[in-house]
Amino acid sequence: MGVVIAGLLGAGSIPSVLSPSPDGETGPPLVVLAVDSLLGLVVLVAAIIAWRSGSRGAIRVVAGSSIIIAITALPALFVDVPPWVKVMVAGVTLATIVSVVLMMSPSPRPAALPERVTVR
Repeated sequence: MGVVIAGLLGAGSIPSVLSPSPDGETGPPLVVLAVDSLLGLVVLVAAIIAWRSGSRGAIRVVAGSSIIIAITALPALFVDVPPWVKVMVAGVTLATIVSVVLMMSPSPRPAALPERVTVR
C-alpha cells in the first residue's frame, strides 16, 4: 500500500516544473520544481517496478526519492504563503511519512498452521 501512495505522490510531482511561480510572488525556485519533477518520474517508475517485482532496491529508491521531494516542500511551512498551501504541504509530508513507513515495515508473516492431530 505504501508503494501505491508514493507512486501517486510521485505522479503528482511530475508536472510541477510546468507551473513556476509568477514574478513577484513567493514560491519555489524553478530548479527545485525541476528536481521535484525529475524525482517524481523516478518515484513513479521505481514504484511500478517495486509493485510488479517486489524488489527491495526499487522500494528503497521510491522511499529515498519521496523523502527528498517532501524535504524540498518543507520551506513552504516557514514562509509567508496562503494557509491552504501550508495545509497541502503538511498533508503531502504526512502522506510521504506514512508511505515510507508502510514500505519499510516488514511484511506480515503468515501464522504457522497447527499440526494435524490424528486420533486412532
